[in-house]
Amino acid sequence: MRNHLAGVVFLCLFFAMPALAQNKLRPISNTKETIQYGVASYYANKFQGRQTANGDIFDQQKLTCAHNSLPFNTWIRVTNLRNGKTIVVRVTDRLHHKNKRLVDLSLRAASRLGYTKRGLTRVKVEVLDKKPPEA
Repeated sequence: MRNHLAGVVFLCLFFAMPALAQNKLRPISNTKETIQYGVASYYANKFQGRQTANGDIFDQQKLTCAHNSLPFNTWIRVTNLRNGKTIVVRVTDRLHHKNKRLVDLSLRAASRLGYTKRGLTRVKVEVLDKKPPEA
């Protein structure tokens, strides 16, 4: 009985080793998701006070955004590629599925990035963490 149990344990470990080794070969994070480039817009005033996709109430004065592929409550750094200004915002909403823009920012965030007169700008988005960044 003891030999049988030892054999079963050995076989389990033998077949589990390749699976464990494969995990070490995979990248820790998907680089496509940690840095993205695209176009940013900002919310129209008509969305003020409406519920966002994650359940929050939208406020133009908060540092939040809509993004279609990042999880809710993900913190991202958005850099305006025209002027180099950056802002850290939290993902709380989704864009319309037909919208080709990368991110839609609150008015406060867009103002800090300096593109409210243009309406759109090219940006770099970097995923930071699910916790608020230390500033």
